[in-house]
Amino acid sequence: MNLPLDQILQGDCVDVLNSLPEQSIDLIFADPPYNLQLQGELHRPNMTKVKAVEEAWDHFESFAAYDEFTQRWLMACKRVLKPTGSIWVIGSYHNIFRIGKILQDLGFWILNDVIWIKTNPMPNFHGVRFTNAHETLIWASTGKGAKYTFNHHAMKALNDGKQMRSDWWLFPLATGAERLKDESGQKLHATQKPEALLYRVILASSNPGDVVLDPFFGSGTTGVVAKRLHRYWIGIEREEKYILAAQRRIDAIQPEPFDPAVFDVQGARRKAPQVPFSVLLENGFLQPGQVLLFDKDPSRRALIKPEGRLRTEDGFEGSIHRAGSHYAGGAPCNGWEHWYFQEEGQWLPLDILRRRYLLQIKADLSWLTLDEGETET
Repeated sequence: MNLPLDQILQGDCVDVLNSLPEQSIDLIFADPPYNLQLQGELHRPNMTKVKAVEEAWDHFESFAAYDEFTQRWLMACKRVLKPTGSIWVIGSYHNIFRIGKILQDLGFWILNDVIWIKTNPMPNFHGVRFTNAHETLIWASTGKGAKYTFNHHAMKALNDGKQMRSDWWLFPLATGAERLKDESGQKLHATQKPEALLYRVILASSNPGDVVLDPFFGSGTTGVVAKRLHRYWIGIEREEKYILAAQRRIDAIQPEPFDPAVFDVQGARRKAPQVPFSVLLENGFLQPGQVLLFDKDPSRRALIKPEGRLRTEDGFEGSIHRAGSHYAGGAPCNGWEHWYFQEEGQWLPLDILRRRYLLQIKADLSWLTLDEGETET
């Protein structure tokens, strides 16, 4: 049986997973129902209603029912994972501890728990608990001693040459243009994840040409990022409205042409670019494979590698500063001022994008964006 690559498969995730070939998937990212157990409506201090996770797919009769559901889909995931594959599961305090136990009971080997610290969390409007400002991701291999993909040096490159830590900052909730809206202007999907988060997950634990599967595809973020990074993807989703929106979103992505020398980060060197440049890449201000010009000179070009280094026409690889120095005959170079990107037919200095990002972060941290947050209980 051939894999249905780059397709959204409609149906129950367990049924669809069980229809796929065994040991055929390289990476799974799962964002399952959180079983939030909301009681009643939630309102802000000004009495406006918070749009919570109210859909039927997040409602379970009991913890036992949720555990049985979790065991079934995780068993189906383990069947399709290659022995060298791995799985990421994201959740909140409502469900992640139950999922972690079941993962271990099924023989998965937990590699890390990663904390996504939100820059713009929803406050606790009633003031009866701490603001829940993070979610947890569990990363696991197929078993103790199993081999798995980890692009260690690429992660160091994204973190200014230091080992990537398990506390991940600089990832706000999906807001602004990235957030999908319905016909009435409301959030289409209550738990849409930011593309920057998936960028790091997929870059860390897969390689070009790998197959990335998401059994709870929702708004399609996994497919968007996988396509940008030249991975195959498979999405499983029950709801027709999400499938249609996700497909439109993915169809709109036009990744840069694939070049193995650019997109392969397995051999990334330890020398890394500055964090702000990599953050621009993770957050979609720049694209892997995108062309930059040195001093707007078409004869001095470079392509952006997924981990944030540049590869020049003559094969040199390094940070924006080192690649600039290479073209400047070894002279010191501030890459922010000398590398140019194209926008609407014009070539503009990279520093413009850095300033845009800082303005966006400032806006995300303001209280004006709190109504874009996810459900708080």
